[in-house]
Amino acid sequence: MADYRAPLGDMRFVLNNIVDLKALAALPGLDAAEPELVDAVLEEAGKMASQILDPINYSGDRTGSRLADGVVTTPPGYKEAYRAYVEGGWNGMPFDPEYGGGGLPWAVTLAAMEMWNSANLAFSLCPLLNQGAIEALEAHGSDELKATYLAKMVSGEWSATMNLTEPSAGSDVGALRSKAEPRGDGTYRISGQKIFITYGEHDMAENIVHLVLARLPDAPPGTRGISLFVVPKFLVEADGSLGRRNDVRCVSLEEKLGIHGSPTCVMSYGDEGDCVGYLLGAENKGMRCMFTMMNAARISVGLQGLAIAERAYQRALAFAAERRQGRTPGMPATESAAIIEHADVRRNLMLMKSQVEAMRCLLYVNGAALDAARHHPDPAVREARQALTELLTPISKAWSTDLGCEIASIGVQIHGGMGFVEETGAAQYYRDARILPIYEGTNGIQAIDLVGRKLPMLGGETVRELIAEMRATAEALSGAGGDLGAIADPLSRAADVVAETSDWLLANMANDPNAGLAGATPFLKLFGYALGGHFLGRSALAANAALNGGAGNREQLEAKIVTARFYATQVLPQVDANRAAAMAGPELLFAIGADALAS
Repeated sequence: MADYRAPLGDMRFVLNNIVDLKALAALPGLDAAEPELVDAVLEEAGKMASQILDPINYSGDRTGSRLADGVVTTPPGYKEAYRAYVEGGWNGMPFDPEYGGGGLPWAVTLAAMEMWNSANLAFSLCPLLNQGAIEALEAHGSDELKATYLAKMVSGEWSATMNLTEPSAGSDVGALRSKAEPRGDGTYRISGQKIFITYGEHDMAENIVHLVLARLPDAPPGTRGISLFVVPKFLVEADGSLGRRNDVRCVSLEEKLGIHGSPTCVMSYGDEGDCVGYLLGAENKGMRCMFTMMNAARISVGLQGLAIAERAYQRALAFAAERRQGRTPGMPATESAAIIEHADVRRNLMLMKSQVEAMRCLLYVNGAALDAARHHPDPAVREARQALTELLTPISKAWSTDLGCEIASIGVQIHGGMGFVEETGAAQYYRDARILPIYEGTNGIQAIDLVGRKLPMLGGETVRELIAEMRATAEALSGAGGDLGAIADPLSRAADVVAETSDWLLANMANDPNAGLAGATPFLKLFGYALGGHFLGRSALAANAALNGGAGNREQLEAKIVTARFYATQVLPQVDANRAAAMAGPELLFAIGADALAS
């Protein structure tokens, strides 16, 4: 098996040329992001990925996490890897130094997280959830809750979970039945069962802080009546030490298609009537608090799509260079070629490479928009960057995770029959990737959010500004001429399609909401593909400028231009391919009855 190699060169290129790391470091509170420090951080994060996490990925998949007598044991090496993660201070990278955080931008943190998720997706789910919980606690927690929990959570000494789903309440969170009853001392008695709780129980951290959605006795129905509670595995004493175990248990582990190293738990609260919880935020405002956590988590899950695609690409590339099969045109009958020399294999590798690089740009830009929304001194800029963050997040999550599955599948295909057996490792990425379009809001829900909430946002101005940026990139490419000019027309056409479908959806949803619901998924796809072309076009312009200035790695820069040209001709046509479906309306979806679907 090929070992994981951190793609530091491309990460630095995106951070410096697409994100503008220097501009981020100039924002108040982000001055730690000096280029030299960021380079050092990424180097060390890459070592964590390749030297500690990658070696236990395959074995962790084979072994899985185990539950016995209420105790979950993670695969061999996981506890030691988590200890190294905590001791390295990695968990606190983007958080407030007041609580021991590193004060680095989310754009940089995402780069580090990409490496860890590439090397070992199952392990990396634990830190991802912890970071989301910190976001919620920072934004909505009382001073007492922050003082009790944040420092330990920021350090990673205590991990955290997100408890939404119940047997009768999946995506319809408002149907949940878990209860919270006031105990008369400012705390609450929590009862109920939650399913699909990632790292709900494990042996890597000394305490687990569960964020649990539950309903108060007099709460209104639906999502308007949901509150959020901090429910620790071990109660915390006044001096910060751990006290008795709370009345919360893992009662079973799910048998899953992939991410076997990660324990996915069924959690039971209050079986003995003594589960203590602490209100986070206001009563009946739990969804507001949870969405603070979920939106950051959705960007991170989109990043997992990128990460698994990068890892599948690396393994497929290494296999294609070693595997000899067949002959290329003109080769003597007595010889055989490495399959990397076959045109169709090369096409598949370029599909993987170009889309991986497009996703990396999108996700890092999304992280940078989040940074500016929080740190820019100009309120108008903060508002605009927040709107961009909200627009890009469903695309980052859904487009990237769909591509993660697709690229992992291409990786299996390049391996041929060897990809379908477990020993090569290619199948694991395919299995692991399949959960990504499902959790943290299914991709269908992301598409509905895009057309129903984000497209009309600010009267559609945010979308129009992004389309204008695409057109400006196309104009700059056209002006550059030569190889860059060949990218301009496909990108310009893609921008026109995004504008046309956006206008159609906005006009037709007003009269028929199903028009938007029916076209939401193809619209999200075409938007994602168009943004990929836009960012790779910008990459080609930056690479060309560096080449003309005699700076940088010439081979890498020339490859950037070729990759952008390939994407423009081989991938951007997907924008047009999804156009008709996005504007087809709902008629044919409901033209036959539900019973007739079986005939």
